[in-house]
Amino acid sequence: MHRADESARSPVGATGRVTVPIPPDGPGEVLVAVRGGSEAYTAWSATSIDRDARVVVVDTVSARGVIVERLPS
Repeated sequence: MHRADESARSPVGATGRVTVPIPPDGPGEVLVAVRGGSEAYTAWSATSIDRDARVVVVDTVSARGVIVERLPS
């Protein structure tokens, strides 16, 4: 049996919730549903996003950093 490749562990496409508000000029934090649980990621967005907003991960910037967009309400 072999280990899953990195793409299998990517959070891109996963949904989550903002736990620390994301300002337009810096990072916030999101809790993302991945691998059967939830994981916290540092998150950036082109627009500010309030705490508790639902988001989708659109890209990664590092192992623990992601770019998110707000999901429509």
